[in-house]
Amino acid sequence: MITFLIGIAILIGGYFTYGKFVERVFRPDDRQTPATKHPDGVDRIVLPHWKNMLVQLLNIAGIGPVIGVILGIKFGAIVFILLPIGNVFGGAVHDYFSGMISMRNDGMNVPSLARKFLRKGPSKLVMILISVALIFVGAVFTNTPAGLINTPIIVGEGNPSQTIFWIAVAIIFAYYFASTFFPIDKIIGRIYPIFGGLLILASIGILIGIAPEINTLEEFNLSDLASNFHKHPAHQPIIPMLFVTIACGIISGFHSTQSPIVARTEKSERTGRQTFYGMMIIEGLIGMIWAAGGMFIYNKMPELLTGASGVRILSELVSTVIPVAPISILVVVGVIILAITSGDTSLRSLRLIIAELCNIDQTSMKKRLFLTVPLFAICAILIFWSNLNKDGFNILWNYFSWSNQVMAVCSLCVTVVYLRAKKRNFWIALIPCMFMTFIVCAYIFWVSPENLKGAPVGFGLPYSLALGLAVLASLILGFLLCLRGKFLEKRIDKKEFEPDCWTPKQKNTSETLL
Repeated sequence: MITFLIGIAILIGGYFTYGKFVERVFRPDDRQTPATKHPDGVDRIVLPHWKNMLVQLLNIAGIGPVIGVILGIKFGAIVFILLPIGNVFGGAVHDYFSGMISMRNDGMNVPSLARKFLRKGPSKLVMILISVALIFVGAVFTNTPAGLINTPIIVGEGNPSQTIFWIAVAIIFAYYFASTFFPIDKIIGRIYPIFGGLLILASIGILIGIAPEINTLEEFNLSDLASNFHKHPAHQPIIPMLFVTIACGIISGFHSTQSPIVARTEKSERTGRQTFYGMMIIEGLIGMIWAAGGMFIYNKMPELLTGASGVRILSELVSTVIPVAPISILVVVGVIILAITSGDTSLRSLRLIIAELCNIDQTSMKKRLFLTVPLFAICAILIFWSNLNKDGFNILWNYFSWSNQVMAVCSLCVTVVYLRAKKRNFWIALIPCMFMTFIVCAYIFWVSPENLKGAPVGFGLPYSLALGLAVLASLILGFLLCLRGKFLEKRIDKKEFEPDCWTPKQKNTSETLL
C-alpha cells in the first residue's frame, strides 16, 4: 500500500510543482486562440473550459489506463513508481506541449507542425507513421469495447456470441462516423461531459471495491529491482516491454493527435496547464487505481497471470470487486466508454490531418464525407481480419502499442526543436524524447515471435545488441534535433522564421526551406 500511495503523491505533487515549471517554460499569454481568431463552426469553436477538460480526458483516456495497466502490473510493484514518474516528467509534458504548440499555430496537427519545425522528408515519415497508428487505434478501440459488450457482465451468462459482437461493432462504427463527420459541438461537446462522469464513477467504484484489501498490495523495494526486471510471468523484460504495454498511463503518442482537437476549442492559453498537463495527471491516477485492481485480482486468481486476455481479466476483476450486478455493469460501461471516446476522435484526428496536408476545406459536408468514408472502410477491413485470424487481434494490439509510442517520439521531436529554436529549456522535452526513442528502437530491434511469444515481426536481434543500437539511435536523433533547433534559432534572429503562428506566407516559406 505504501508504494501505491507514494505513486499517488508523485502524481499530485508533480502537477503543482513540475507542471508549473513546464508552464513557465512555455510562457502562455493573452493572444488569440484558434477558436477566437479563426472560428469555422466545425472544429474551431469556443467550448467552456470545464467541457474542454472532460473532452481532453476522454479523448486521451482510452483502454490503455485500464487494460494496459492491468496487463502491465504483471511486472510487479515497480509499476506504482514508474507510472507516476513517467507521467509527470514524460507523458504530461508531451501532452502539454502537443496542445500548446498546436494552439500557437492555429490548431495544427503534428504532421503539419513537423513540416514546419522539422525537414520535409521527416514530416512525410511522421505523416505515414501517425496515419497508420490512428487506423490501428480506430480498429483496436472498436474491437475491444465490442468484446467488453459481449461479456457475461453485460449480456448475461451463456449469452455472449459472435452475433452480439458484430452488432456491437456496427453500433460503435455508426457512432464513430457521426462523431467524426459532424461539428465538434454537436456530439462530442454535448455527450462527453456525461461520459466523463461515468468514467470517474467507474474508477472510484474499483477503488472502493479494493479498499478493504488495499494493504495486501505488494510493495516495491530497491533491493528487488533486479528481480522486477524478470518478474513478468512470461519473463518479459521491463525495458522495453513495460513502456509499450502501459502506453496511456505513462506516455502515449496518441495524445498528441487529440490535444490539437481541444487546442482548437480553448478560449485562452492560460488554461492549458489544467487542460493538457492536468488531464494527463488524472489519467495517471486512473491508471494507478486499475493497476491496483489488477494486482488484487492476480492475487485472488493467479491463473489469470498467464494466457487470459485483457477483456477476461477486466471482467473477472469487476465481477469480483463489485458483485452487485447493476453497479458492475455501470463500471464496465464506463470502460467501454473509455475506448469508444478515444476511437471516435482518433478517426476525427486523421480526417483533420489529411485535410490539413491536402488543403481540403472541412466546412463542406461533401468534402468531409469524401475523407471519412475511405478511413472507415480501411478500419473495417482490419477489424474483420483481426477476428477471422486467431492471432490477428494480438498482432494488431502489439503493432498498435508500438506505433502509439512512435507517435510520442514524433511529437516530442517537434517540441524539442520548438523549445531549442526559442532558446527555452529544451531538456525537459529532449530527455523523454531520447528515452522513448530508445524504447521504440529497442522494441522493434529485439521483438520477434522467437524472442517473445505472440509478438509481431521485428528484427529479432539479441537483447543486448538491440539495446546498444537503440542507445545509438537515440543519441543520433537527439544531436540532430539540437542542430535543427539551433538552425531555426538563427532564422528567428534574422526574422526569417516565426515559430508561434502559421500564416500562408510562413507556410510557403517553411516549405521551400525544409
